[in-house]
Amino acid sequence: MNSKQRFEQLFRYGKCDDGFLFRPILMHFAARYIGKTYREFASDYRVLVESNLRCLEDFGMDAVGLISDPYRETAAFGAKVTFPEDSVPQCLETLIKTEDDIRQLKNPDVYKSERTMDRINGARLLSKEVGSEVPVIGWVEGHLAEACNLAGVNEMLMKITLESDFVKRLIDKVNATAKAFAKAQIEAGCDIIGIGDAICSQISTENYQEFVKEKHRELFDFIHDQGARIKLHICGNITHLLGDIRELKPDIVDIDHMVDMEKSFELLGPEIVRCGNLDPVSVIQQQEASAVTERVRSLCEKEKGRRFVISGGCEITVNTPVENLRAMRDAG
Repeated sequence: MNSKQRFEQLFRYGKCDDGFLFRPILMHFAARYIGKTYREFASDYRVLVESNLRCLEDFGMDAVGLISDPYRETAAFGAKVTFPEDSVPQCLETLIKTEDDIRQLKNPDVYKSERTMDRINGARLLSKEVGSEVPVIGWVEGHLAEACNLAGVNEMLMKITLESDFVKRLIDKVNATAKAFAKAQIEAGCDIIGIGDAICSQISTENYQEFVKEKHRELFDFIHDQGARIKLHICGNITHLLGDIRELKPDIVDIDHMVDMEKSFELLGPEIVRCGNLDPVSVIQQQEASAVTERVRSLCEKEKGRRFVISGGCEITVNTPVENLRAMRDAG
């Protein structure tokens, strides 16, 4: 049974007959593993594809992905993004300061922006390389995350309290681009679309319900209508959001290490696949491989019979020992 078939079995029947699936989030680790810089990984889809394929082969992963950084759509909107050699790309400006800026902001053509087109090309190449054997996970920024990229994190969090109309208009604006970018990646061969909205862990349940929830629902429904699955990534403690997320019916939800797995199962229910949730630093990076093995085995024992994928709670750090990643795979 290949990886794509194993995922489908997990989605349909709630378990895989031949053990748990393994899909850690790899970015800087993957780049360095093949001797490339983060700059090359984030700016050249051929490097991103090569690193994913090497990690797929060497670590026995059950999916490959296109996640690299949060500024693909931001650059397409017109913001200046720079590429430090060995750290995540940086956005040097905020495009949106007033409601008039929102009105003047044009939704970009994702096929004409260099950064969004780079990811679309990556989807095409990855899909070609793995064929029908392995799922390809595309990536778009979630609504609040992209709004923060365009207007600034502190500014958006203040405006949630003081200028609700501003927040709603900007989130509505980025929704169209999220749909277009997701559709382009699905048409390029992606089976699953990851949606990253990490800042949502920092807002209240009430604010999530008012500003984000229905836009998430709209995007999720759109992606499902295109024939792809959804993987929601909100790192941090999202216990307070899980009841609302359950109603939106994503296929996979990443669970970070500060969220109790039993509580997440109780709140999300048995139909949603949970992916996680070992601490990427204190466990996966810093412990001995034997200790990582024991932690994974303990987690898998508790998750037996449930929809579950072995992963870190967030990205595997660049300094993680190679043997620790292999220990995660072998223990499952």
